[in-house]
Amino acid sequence: MDAAVLAALVTAEVALIEAYGAVGGLDHAPDRAALLDQARGLRTASTEMPASPDPDRGSAPESAASPENAALVRALALAAVAGGNPVIPLVTHLRRIAGPLAKPWVHRGATSQDILDTALMIVAKDAAGHVLAGLDATADALERFAREHRDEVAAARTLTQHAVPTTTGLRAANWLRGIRRARGRLAGARDSLPAQLGGAGGTLASFVEILGPDRAASLPGAFADATGLAAPDAPWHTSRWPVTELGDALVQALDALGVLAADVATLSRTEIGELAESSGGGSSAMPHKQNPARSVLIRSAAIRAPHLGAALHTAAALAVDERPDGAWHAEWPTLRELLRLALGAAAHAADLADGLHADSSAIARNLASTRGLVISERLSIVLGPILGAERVADIVRSAALGGDLALLVHSALDDANTALPTGLDELLDPAAYTGLAARLVDGDLGDPPHVEVVDPTAPVSHDVPGPYDPFDDGSRLPPPRPRGFDPFADHFSSGEEDT
Repeated sequence: MDAAVLAALVTAEVALIEAYGAVGGLDHAPDRAALLDQARGLRTASTEMPASPDPDRGSAPESAASPENAALVRALALAAVAGGNPVIPLVTHLRRIAGPLAKPWVHRGATSQDILDTALMIVAKDAAGHVLAGLDATADALERFAREHRDEVAAARTLTQHAVPTTTGLRAANWLRGIRRARGRLAGARDSLPAQLGGAGGTLASFVEILGPDRAASLPGAFADATGLAAPDAPWHTSRWPVTELGDALVQALDALGVLAADVATLSRTEIGELAESSGGGSSAMPHKQNPARSVLIRSAAIRAPHLGAALHTAAALAVDERPDGAWHAEWPTLRELLRLALGAAAHAADLADGLHADSSAIARNLASTRGLVISERLSIVLGPILGAERVADIVRSAALGGDLALLVHSALDDANTALPTGLDELLDPAAYTGLAARLVDGDLGDPPHVEVVDPTAPVSHDVPGPYDPFDDGSRLPPPRPRGFDPFADHFSSGEEDT
């Protein structure tokens, strides 16, 4: 537990009282305005917790509160052991410091999970906003980088080896697409995070008893409004989709950032040198090193994130009965750790992308290191029909052993007494074999082809032939010829009856 969670817990308790006011539950209070003022005052008054003995430890927790509420946080964490969650001692504390009008309404009708789930959603929504800001900054920087290096030809690597030509710009555009997709999913998950309000067994019976059924039905929505969260369609004490969907979105974001970091770390190796962070991390023993520190930190987070996401799903699958035992508790540290990782990784990624540097000379050097074989796929496509697949394979093998690719191709074309309409230089130029890389950077692949969707239940027009019908049962085709020997058939008849 930390100060952010404490503030969210208090916010949830105060929001419940405000929600009572919004649905008319406080209409009979002696002074409704004063009651709400006292409730809202709990946000600032709950910064100190008087000392009370801890029966399990035989000592008293700290009583003086620091500006960060450290003493209260510690006291609540210690006291939470007895009841299994920090809401129970927090409610005792809030009722102790509340004004006389607000005191009876503190935590009224709620259960601990209502308050703690809502507080976690408040913390998660705020943290997700910061993660989204980091993803946006990363995406903006990568878009600039991709456009700057749109046409810079580089060697694409598949299974660690040089494959075909690509561009530095397309590589960055691919990072960008993954990050933007993850950003959209995270934004959707953040905006759908709901408040929790179901009472002890998820039936809202306590609120019905206090307010009547109609006002009780409107209370969760008012509670959500007061917390800034989405209104729940029902209590979700054991239906943990808000937690797992948020966790999945965070993992996807960290996956996308992890790809960026892994590529930068690889391409910044001394022997490759194509990319570099703006300021590398130093070494305590080797002052010449410039370690890709941001990439390393992002990769660390990306490696850990999927396991935390899996733990959230495991907890969700074990959320039994009407209120879970243990599975719910397992979510708290797991979700918070996942949020921490995403916050750190997004911030580091924004810095990394903003200062990312491409070394054009190293990129060109590596592209030329296979002496033209990076376009061997193109040779097979273009020369195969002219020279034959075996002759093309011989050319590639000879070039791999040190032969001059241009001379080998030229000689083979002379032997075949043929020439290329585009010229040999164009054929062997890696820049001429980057496909749609530039358009992929620009995001311009044109409109998708129109596909006509046929309704199989629509009446068939006999005026014009219709499209292929995948649901045709074959009844309109001629009967198939029998297969195999039929002992009952007349094999000597012409098929015409005598007249």
